[in-house]
Amino acid sequence: MSTTDQQAVPPRLAVPELLIGVGLLACAGAVAWQTLAIPVSPLYSKVGPTVFPYLTMVGLIVLSLLLILAALRGGWQPEEEKETPTDWKAMGFVVIGLLANLVLIQPLGFTAASVIMFVLVCYGFGSRHTLRDVLTGLVLALAAYFGFAKALGVNIGAGVVENQLNMVIDAFTSTLGG
Repeated sequence: MSTTDQQAVPPRLAVPELLIGVGLLACAGAVAWQTLAIPVSPLYSKVGPTVFPYLTMVGLIVLSLLLILAALRGGWQPEEEKETPTDWKAMGFVVIGLLANLVLIQPLGFTAASVIMFVLVCYGFGSRHTLRDVLTGLVLALAAYFGFAKALGVNIGAGVVENQLNMVIDAFTSTLGG
């Protein structure tokens, strides 16, 4: 084939990449659905507890549409990456981590479920430093939890860890205050 013949070939539809874009669009739909379920007090003016979820949803929609467009144009992966086999074991740990968070957030609370998810996802990405991953996940999960609970007044799933820390914080503040 000559160079002009190669340029005339239309790009192939990149099905795996298309599925990622469509999956991300579905995630944006889930974010919208769940954000609509957040109770909003009429006391909030323009900025309330739904601002960041809606911004996240818009970002997911834009990114998913760009991914779908790239997939329709042949995908974003270079040819040498397309030949690399999928690491199903690693992907399995990531999926198990996400599912564990979904299943465990109600019985264990946000922090414990998030730490378990973080450790499993880190393991899926190749980390073998479990203690470091637990501590990092704990710091990030507590920052997220208390950011929502204290700064925004939104309970995103208090569990044993959060309740114990709230008791310690309340005891400490009552000691300082009285």
